[in-house]
Amino acid sequence: MTENFDWSAVRVFLLAANTGSFTAAGEALGISQPTVGRKVSSLEADLGVVLFERNGRTLELTEAGRQVLEHATSMQGAATALSLAAAGQTSTAAGSVSISCSDLVAVAWLPELLVRLRRDYPALRIEVLTTNSVSNLAKREADIAIRHVRPDQPELVGRKLADTSAGMYASAAYLDEVGALEDLQDLQRAAFIAFDRGEVMLQTLRSLGVPLTHGHFPLLAANSVMQRALCRRGAGICFLFEPIGDVDPELVRVLPELRLPVPLWLVCHRELRTTLRFRVVFDALAEHLTELSL
Repeated sequence: MTENFDWSAVRVFLLAANTGSFTAAGEALGISQPTVGRKVSSLEADLGVVLFERNGRTLELTEAGRQVLEHATSMQGAATALSLAAAGQTSTAAGSVSISCSDLVAVAWLPELLVRLRRDYPALRIEVLTTNSVSNLAKREADIAIRHVRPDQPELVGRKLADTSAGMYASAAYLDEVGALEDLQDLQRAAFIAFDRGEVMLQTLRSLGVPLTHGHFPLLAANSVMQRALCRRGAGICFLFEPIGDVDPELVRVLPELRLPVPLWLVCHRELRTTLRFRVVFDALAEHLTELSL
């Protein structure tokens, strides 16, 4: 065994181990399958161990191969860290990054972070796309999305930041008008501000045992900033994330025990995570949103 082994062969081995195929590793590296085989054989000779064994058409790691894989993975992480350190994140994170999220999340949570990112990475150009629908990241409608559902497309990667909740809020003036709302039955005296024609919210509330009808939703507003503005003016009850609603001095929590679970996910296309500007923004968003939502 020697320490003077071919470092490039380690990368070939790592891809072969992770893909389970010399052919797939060769395609990823732009080399032929026989070349992959020669690289792996050379590494085996240098290390004095057998890394793979064939089981029919399946390529399986030996026990020695599994141990080498663990160290090779660490080497890959160290190489990435070395590359970033050499390049200098502040000076090289440049270009455009688009972020998709709901309008209220954008207004309540993003300004402070975006100002800091622009100060730390002046070559970044950040676009915020406010929408209450799910952007199609696979079609590059946005680069990074703040979502409340787990991504189910294989080309997307997501990081769950927190399990948040939404609650009901109203202005003090409105609660004085309709009287104390102390249980689910009392909600029948109230008006609600809906995102759509009331179907989703109506079904959700009914599943929680709240006996409402379409008549309880006299106002519809797809824009959540507009919803909050209407709620502040005494138009009725709206749902807000607890980390946003609880700190709003103009609103009062209604039936705090009634909570709608809302997970918080940060999602991007898998390929973008290897590009510096996207990784910088993704990681900064993850840290910032986790602090705010917990």
